[in-house]
Amino acid sequence: MSVSRTRTSARAVLAGGIALSSVVLLSGTAFAHVSVQPQGEAAKGGYATVNIKVPNERDNASTVKLEVNFPLDHPLASVMPQPIPGWKAEVTKSKLDKPLELHGKKINEAVSKVTWTADGSGIGPGQFQQFPLSLGRLPEDADQLVLKSIQTYSNKEVVRWIEEQKEGAEEPENPAPVLKLSAASEDHHGGAAPSASASAGTDEKAGHDDKTADHQETASASSTDTTARVLGVVGILVGVAGVAFGVLAGRRRSA
Repeated sequence: MSVSRTRTSARAVLAGGIALSSVVLLSGTAFAHVSVQPQGEAAKGGYATVNIKVPNERDNASTVKLEVNFPLDHPLASVMPQPIPGWKAEVTKSKLDKPLELHGKKINEAVSKVTWTADGSGIGPGQFQQFPLSLGRLPEDADQLVLKSIQTYSNKEVVRWIEEQKEGAEEPENPAPVLKLSAASEDHHGGAAPSASASAGTDEKAGHDDKTADHQETASASSTDTTARVLGVVGILVGVAGVAFGVLAGRRRSA
C-alpha cells in the first residue's frame, strides 16, 4: 500500500472518530440542563405532579441550592414541594394584582418561588436530583409555563437557567425549564358524576384501555430494542476504528 493511500485511510478513520465523539459530547450537553418533567399529564385547568430535574455539571463542586420561579401572569394557587431527605424547601408567595377564584373562593396571593437548600453535601459531581412538586390549578389560557431557575454550587458559582427559547432560533446556552400543558378534559376539571348511560359503557372503555396499555407496552419494548441496537452499532464502529488504527500503525512500522 502506498504512503498516500495509507494517509488517506488514516484521515478517514480519524474523521469518523471525531464525528462519533461529537455526537457523544452533544448528547451529554443536551441532558445537562435543568428541566421540568410531568409525571403523567399536565392538562390545562387541572392538577399535576412534576419533577424538577437538576444535574450537576461541575466536577469540582456540588449543587447546594435550587430556586424555581413561577410566573405571576399565569398564577398557581397551589404549589406543594414533596419532602426530600437532605434538603429544606421554602415556599414564597406574592400578592396578586388580580385575585384568583378557586372552588368558589378568592385567592389574593400565589406561589412565586420555591427554594431548596441542601442540609448535607447536596448533588455531587456526576449525579442528579429530582425535586417533585404538586401544582394546581394549571392555567387554561396558556400552552406552557416557563419556570426560570437558579442553581448554586458549593464554590459559590451561580448558574441562571432563565433564557427563554425564541421561535426559529437556536437553543440558548442556559434555557429556562418549560412545562408544556396539554389540552383540557372533563376529568382534569373535576367533572360531575357519570350518568347512567356513561356507566353502561364502562366495561367497553376498560377493554379499550387494556388494548391501549398493551400497545404502549409493545411500543416501549420496541424503543428499548432500538436503543440497544444503536448502542451495539456504536460499539462496533469504535472497535473497527481501533483495529484500523492498529493495522495502520503496524504498516507504518513495517515501512
